[in-house]
Amino acid sequence: MTEEADGTAEVPEQLPIVDYLRIGDDPHLVANECTNCGARYFDRRNACAKCGRTAFADVRVAGEATLRAFSIVHRAAPGIPVPYVSAIVQTDDGTSVRANVVGLDDPLKAELGMRLRLTTYGCGTDDNGTECVAFGYVAV
Repeated sequence: MTEEADGTAEVPEQLPIVDYLRIGDDPHLVANECTNCGARYFDRRNACAKCGRTAFADVRVAGEATLRAFSIVHRAAPGIPVPYVSAIVQTDDGTSVRANVVGLDDPLKAELGMRLRLTTYGCGTDDNGTECVAFGYVAV
């Protein structure tokens, strides 16, 4: 939220579902990269799990990816449409991302090795009209 000149808070029109998703004209993911070994994480870290160092830098994650593993989910919480494809994708810069493959007419068309691209979509709106924006990957 940002503060207006009169002291009131401006409510954003959209909010990303996770801190590492950047939305707007150029949606992308941002990872915390260890400045020593290059390991990447999407959550906050006190130290690198690979080398133990404590210095990290924000890096942009490539938007193009390859489907490395997936599962077709047929049972979910009420209100979640099924079936859907839950996946692990590897971006072109080598970052592993857990996300859904979206936009498939038939989830059975998902194939290992298929090329994907990052996309964003609205996943809900609160009482103030603020839209929650999620991310997934679509086939290219």
